[in-house]
Amino acid sequence: MTLFDKVSEDIKEAMKARDKVRLETLRNIKKVFLEAKTAPGANDTLEDADAFKILQKLAKQGRESARTYTDNGRQDLADAELAQAAVIEEYLPKQLGEDEIEAEVRKVIADTGAQSMKDMGKVMGIVSKQLAGRADGRAISAVVKRLLA
Repeated sequence: MTLFDKVSEDIKEAMKARDKVRLETLRNIKKVFLEAKTAPGANDTLEDADAFKILQKLAKQGRESARTYTDNGRQDLADAELAQAAVIEEYLPKQLGEDEIEAEVRKVIADTGAQSMKDMGKVMGIVSKQLAGRADGRAISAVVKRLLA
């Protein structure tokens, strides 16, 4: 079952359970998935890897919106955004910790022979592909910078 199909099934379950936050979030996810499927060149398909990227983007936007609402004294809106982000994150793979990211980066540095910040682009390209969906780009970048500095 693809991620798109899973979201569609979960919409039905959220309707039965009368879970408004979950239902609204899943409908939004499905809308974005449908837009991606019907985009020019998509051939009416959505691979799970692309779906995970979309989910990561949506979760990140939700957390950033919540931070903005909190900064402006609107905790009620921040709580709503965080609740939606939590639903989205249920569909994402478990995020790696800094130690796990560092282990992967060390392997790539050893494999590529990277020695300085000049090699950061090469290392980032490989590590980003390997950890796609399992680690945030900023966290990866911070580890690569620290190890190459």
